[in-house]
Amino acid sequence: MSTQTSIEWTEMTWNPIVGCTKVSPGCKHCYAENMAHRLQAMGTPGYENGFKLSLRPEKLREPLLRKKPTIYFVNSMSDLFHEKVPDHYIDQVFDVIRDATQHTFQILTKRAERLADYFTKRTPPTNAWLGVSVEDKAYGVPRIDCLRKVNATIRFLSAEPLLEDLGEIDLTDIHWVIVGGESGNKARPMQQEWVDNIHRQCDEYGSAFFFKQWGGWGADGVKRSKKANGRLLNGQTWDEIPLLNLA
Repeated sequence: MSTQTSIEWTEMTWNPIVGCTKVSPGCKHCYAENMAHRLQAMGTPGYENGFKLSLRPEKLREPLLRKKPTIYFVNSMSDLFHEKVPDHYIDQVFDVIRDATQHTFQILTKRAERLADYFTKRTPPTNAWLGVSVEDKAYGVPRIDCLRKVNATIRFLSAEPLLEDLGEIDLTDIHWVIVGGESGNKARPMQQEWVDNIHRQCDEYGSAFFFKQWGGWGADGVKRSKKANGRLLNGQTWDEIPLLNLA
């Protein structure tokens, strides 16, 4: 079945695909890859191939079996728009999303060009929130323009792990921005100035701002556990969601 998750900005995960390949610096310490190998070692069904991309059609109907309205993060263990996922399979995923009108589905990708291309002749379901990862200026920021081409109900950015100051970014028609630092033993540090810069621009554009975590490095530049560093930014938590910010 779909899985409850500790990810702060969603409620459950749904993985009709597992496995992926690295495409940009944000992938370097991929949490999903490490988790997939652990699940493979434990003999967990669906992870026989570890992190090699695998379609799981037996998982497609899971959201239809849950009646309680739920926010799903789609493919937390993969990327729906990976080049090895056939269009017809992506179609099946979106067919389920259209039918499961009681739920909201959050889809995040680093393959922004394929996302935009896929929707040139298709209309996203109204209960699908579409997002791109924006970890840096070279790879992440260009994805924003691709996302903006898609007529989604909610367009969002995930600046996690945030690896550098993004500078001035165009948040026109971007409804939600999630920011977080990298966690794990090999976490790369995130500076508060980078986060504050994004927060300021969210205020200017009217985009909802969600601060997920400091990760492995605190605001003071000290390496600690993710839990010890917490989620406070300038003395408070920031858990804005886009529906509260749309007129």
